[in-house]
Amino acid sequence: MASPTDLDRLARYVKQRRLEMNLARLLAANAAGMSKDTWARVERGQPVREMNYAKIDKVLEWAPGSCVSVASGQEPVPLTGELAPGHYGAKVTESADAGADVAAVVRRVVESASIAMTDHLTAQEIRDLSARIAADLKEEGVIP
Repeated sequence: MASPTDLDRLARYVKQRRLEMNLARLLAANAAGMSKDTWARVERGQPVREMNYAKIDKVLEWAPGSCVSVASGQEPVPLTGELAPGHYGAKVTESADAGADVAAVVRRVVESASIAMTDHLTAQEIRDLSARIAADLKEEGVIP
């Protein structure tokens, strides 16, 4: 699935998100339908079966495929609202008028809408869709 360095990155993200959600490891593991030992393996950067990553995505309220994306060096796609990248729970409050990067706002809005309207897109597919829409809007001159 990924190299040990990538799994170490995933371990940090999973533990950070679990703690931000105030979930004990046992509670998170039970919610995912796995043993606490399997969850602990992920948080130690050790490999587990691929199907377990999808279960973790769900518990951490990440789009499907987010664990795999994190292990590949990308950011998870949160399922709850328009969250600032890397700052779980922090709502985006900037607007285009306030000098925010309009393309970044467009990407976050598209990601949020994609998650709300579909249940079959992976985190990477959502990112690709968002990037494509932002690029098309730039090309059309709608956004700078």
